[in-house]
Amino acid sequence: MLAGVFGAVWLWSGWSPWHRQDWLLENALVAVALPVLWAIYRRLPFSRLSWTLVCVFLCLHQLGAHYTYSEVPYEAWWRRLTGGSFNALVGWDRNNFDRIIHVLYGLLLAYPVREIFLHLVKVRGFWSYFLPLDLTLSSSALYEMIEWAAAEVFGGDLGAAYLGTQGDPWDAQKDMALATAGALVAMLVNALVNWKCQRDFAREWVDSLTVRVPAEADTAEE
Repeated sequence: MLAGVFGAVWLWSGWSPWHRQDWLLENALVAVALPVLWAIYRRLPFSRLSWTLVCVFLCLHQLGAHYTYSEVPYEAWWRRLTGGSFNALVGWDRNNFDRIIHVLYGLLLAYPVREIFLHLVKVRGFWSYFLPLDLTLSSSALYEMIEWAAAEVFGGDLGAAYLGTQGDPWDAQKDMALATAGALVAMLVNALVNWKCQRDFAREWVDSLTVRVPAEADTAEE
């Protein structure tokens, strides 16, 4: 069902996008992600919540791909709905749809990433919350470098549309910080729920931070 929803959104996104070349660039990463998601579907017991979070993020990404991130007309939609300015209401002076998506990158995907770590490498306790946070920051940094490289290669209007800095010299740093903040919120909420519902939460957390000496080393010392 979720695959059908995303497929419909993807078809809509590809129907007369505002900037066709930018749409193709934005969907290059989706083309890489889909085989990974298929492998996860086949190999890992992903929860329905994780699949829903992934689907929501991908659909929002397609919205940004259709209009380009810096030109999503949420301001026009808000004016049509309320007659006022959303940017003026929240104190923004630019199109911040890209900022919202970076926050949601961490907020929506940190939980599915944690499930991957739990099932694939069997991490527990502290590390099961820290590693999704770490991966969010590192992948955000990698994406910003990919954006920079693409802007250098393509240049001109296409490079500017894909980069989407809107004149902010600290755009990359802010995007990484927002994604990390979103992941931090997700992991804090996840930890709070587990603390309330999981009986061995404290023991698991302590065990994950305990240094264990291999049995062979103990025998050799004796």
